[in-house]
Order: sequence, then C-alpha cells, then structure tokens
Amino acid sequence: MASNLIKRKFFTLLKVQYSNMLEYRIEIALWAISGVIPFFMLNIWTNNNLNEYINISDVMLSRYFLCAFFVRQFSVVWVVFSFEEDSLMGKVSPYLIQPLNPFFRYFAQHLAEQLTRFPFALLIATIFFIFNPESIWIPNFGILLLSIISTLLSFLIQFLIQSIIACLCFWTEKASSIERLLFIPTLFLSGLLAPVVSFPEYVKSWIYLTPFPYLIDFPANLLSGNATNISSGFSMQILWIVLLFPVFKKIWSKGTKKYTAMGS
Repeated sequence: MASNLIKRKFFTLLKVQYSNMLEYRIEIALWAISGVIPFFMLNIWTNNNLNEYINISDVMLSRYFLCAFFVRQFSVVWVVFSFEEDSLMGKVSPYLIQPLNPFFRYFAQHLAEQLTRFPFALLIATIFFIFNPESIWIPNFGILLLSIISTLLSFLIQFLIQSIIACLCFWTEKASSIERLLFIPTLFLSGLLAPVVSFPEYVKSWIYLTPFPYLIDFPANLLSGNATNISSGFSMQILWIVLLFPVFKKIWSKGTKKYTAMGS
C-alpha cells in the first residue's frame, strides 16, 4: 500500500518535471550539444593513430566514443548544485515536511531531463553517422537491453555519489566545491577521454576497483561491441550502489537532524 502510494507520487512528480523540462528544451538541446567531448577525443585518437597501440580498429573506436557520448548524455547528474541552491534559498524546508524524500523530486527531475534530451542526442548521433557511415551498426536486442540497464546503473552510482555530497549542505554552504574534487578523476578515469583499456597495466590494476570505469567505459564498451567483462562490470556497478546507498541514508538522517533553515 505504502509502496503504491510512493509510486503514484513519484510518477506524478515525473510527469510534472517532464512538463517543466519541455519548457526549457532549447536549453537542454544546448546542454546535449555541449556534451560532444567524446567526438573531439575521437578526432585526436584517429588523427594520431593512437588506436593502433590498443588494437582497436577505427570503426570500433568510433562506435566506442559515440556510445560514450550517449552514456554521458543519460547519466549526467547535477543534484548537488540543485540541492545546494534550494538549501541556500530556503526551499528545502517545505520539502522536508512532505511525505516523500526530497531526493525523489531531484531523481524525477533528472529522468525528465533525460527524456527531453533523448531526441536531441538521437539527432546528434544521426549527424555523426552521416559523416561516419562506416560506423553504422545495430546492436542486438540483448546487448541493447543490457546497455540500457548498465547506463541506468551508471546514473544511479553518480546520483548517489552526488546525493551524498549534496547532504553536506547541512554542514557547509558550498558542498559543490567538494563535488569539484571528483571532476578530474571522473573526467580521466571514467573512459570519457580515452578507453580505460588504453591505460598502463599498473593503473588498470587499481582503477577497476573504483566506481569510475563503470560510469562510462563499461556501458560504452558493452553497447559498442568492444571487449568487456559483462558479469564483472554489472557486479561492480551493483556493489557500488549497495555500498553508497546506506552511506546516503546515514548522512541524510544525520543531516536532517542538524538542519537549519536558510534564505527567505
């Protein structure tokens, strides 16, 4: 009964947020265009024949960076900035007295933004295929389904990490500064700039123990058809979610007890 009530509230939130996001579709289109870093990296890799060092063909490398673009589009998270702004503006207070954790609101906001972003990402991919027709491929249904699941798990990992940092707003006014400490490792270790397989062995020996390769590299390799350990990838994604969720619940519980209203 309670779970059905939460589901109804969440889907209502999702519909409201989707309607809200449609009002900002031009801005969302610009955000989608701003995420084309993988295509610049593809150009650098292919023009310098760097793919020869990791035995990946030009076509498979093109598909990898296209998939990295797609995964990034549907796993990007900004909840720490939204929560920080709401906290400073005093908007968190009414959320706290509602019978639903405020982070459901931010979760629905992100999903709605992704739904709005989808046609723009599809358009960018179409343009990519026009200039790279040899990269066109259609993944089979099983791989496509696993890729969608792994991208969703990637989104959950990033959402939980940022939510934990967002909860630090109960102790500091600038929790987003702490989030920026994660920007560099996320950029370099997630596979956004280079496939993780291209890293030296001593780096790979520890990087796969962190959550970063499972944010982009694993889902992108899975979707593009490049070699990857599927069972290990999913196991690590689930493990990180299982580890991060109790941390979020603990810090949220402690933070709400310390909460002091700010703003108007």
